[in-house]
Amino acid sequence: MDLGIKGRVALITGASGGMGLATAKLLSEEGVLLVLSDMDQQQLEKACAELPGKPLLVAADMTRQDQVDNLIKQGEATFGKVDIVVHTAGVTGAKGDPLELSDEDYLEAYNTDFFSSVRVARAAIPNMRKRGWGRFVCITSENAVQPYWEEAVYNVAKAALAAFIKNLSYKEAAHGVLCNTVAPAFIASAMTDGMMKKRAEELGVSFDEAIKSFLDEERPGIVQKRRGTVEEVAAAIALLVSERGSFINGSNIRVDGGSVQAVQN
Repeated sequence: MDLGIKGRVALITGASGGMGLATAKLLSEEGVLLVLSDMDQQQLEKACAELPGKPLLVAADMTRQDQVDNLIKQGEATFGKVDIVVHTAGVTGAKGDPLELSDEDYLEAYNTDFFSSVRVARAAIPNMRKRGWGRFVCITSENAVQPYWEEAVYNVAKAALAAFIKNLSYKEAAHGVLCNTVAPAFIASAMTDGMMKKRAEELGVSFDEAIKSFLDEERPGIVQKRRGTVEEVAAAIALLVSERGSFINGSNIRVDGGSVQAVQN
């Protein structure tokens, strides 16, 4: 299927691995020019070494507006524009009793998982408006609508992010800029690998047994009984940034295998 975005320019954050890198691979196959960013330049170069074409690789700290601004400026200086933003960078943050977590714990997750999207939007969307076309996609989580008790800092940051992107969508569509979120759940990634390794150690079982017990006990809505893949998330992102997704705005697309057991987003 032709997504109608050949020649478009996409900025992808968190591009050294996981959903960011999978999205970069998929969009490159569609003829999209890439601006890829993560915290570590060497890691970014290593991860993206086999991507076709000549993506622009720029290390940037999403918690700093000056570095975000510079990232967009470099993309526009190199390719003449940035049409698409896919913001995947984020952290899981501290875990524990919501009342025992510190202000710093909450602020770390809020600053990285929520406020970074505000910074990127400030830097990228004004020029999208001028050109009359743009796509802005952020990664939320099932936690934004189905919070888990010990993950309060992550829950509130992702809920704020979902509300912010919905807020943007109301006015930006009039300028041709569509704003949406994708909400994954239990995707095979470094993050869930770490979760399952820890669970395996605590229960004294194998890695695969830890996944099975977690699905049975903690995620009964995932009736497929497996983790999702980053490629499955990337496919949803690709639709949202394409011409095929030109009437999708202010939506939260779940890629969660049914983990969220509610009708509303």
